Amino acid sequence: MTLRVALYVRVSTSEQTVENQVQVLRQYCQQRGWQIAREYSDEGISGAKSDRPELNRLMDDAHRRKFDTVVVWKFDRFGRSTQHLLKSLETFRTLGIEFVSVSEAIDTSSAAEKMLFTMLAAFAEFERGLIIERTHAGLRRARAEGHRSGPKAKEVDRERIRQLRADGVTWREVCSITGLSKGSAFRALQRVCA
Repeated sequence: MTLRVALYVRVSTSEQTVENQVQVLRQYCQQRGWQIAREYSDEGISGAKSDRPELNRLMDDAHRRKFDTVVVWKFDRFGRSTQHLLKSLETFRTLGIEFVSVSEAIDTSSAAEKMLFTMLAAFAEFERGLIIERTHAGLRRARAEGHRSGPKAKEVDRERIRQLRADGVTWREVCSITGLSKGSAFRALQRVCA
């Protein structure tokens, strides 16, 4: 009997592509004679989110037993939270579905591999936590040094707003012309008139 597999790929930003992952997974399955039942692809979605359209579809199809094994390029493509990974693995185990991570050479069909998978998932979550801590520390340092994060403030031509309003231009038209929100344009005009 040919093994039916589901491929799951994900990239975090819309600038990235899943094509490299897909090619590796297709080749991996072809070498083993596995039949690809379906490919699931979430593009531009963080792994920290457990609610992803194609991942949700994969889980629904798992309950319908549309495949025997889930194959991913790297387990952090499936999820970055140990809790989410383990919950999904438990669901797969209950349904009799195996999980394969090609990069880490992990296949949950053995007890030793399940233990290794759990340890690697914990380390991945730990690493993600460290990255978040370093990012927050960097932002705190930047704020302490007077740097402002976020988009740069738009240049506001207060005199132009005053002239447009004096000429009877509506707030909606002022916003369209200046590219400002109504609140920003109104506050700018108040500063001119004050």
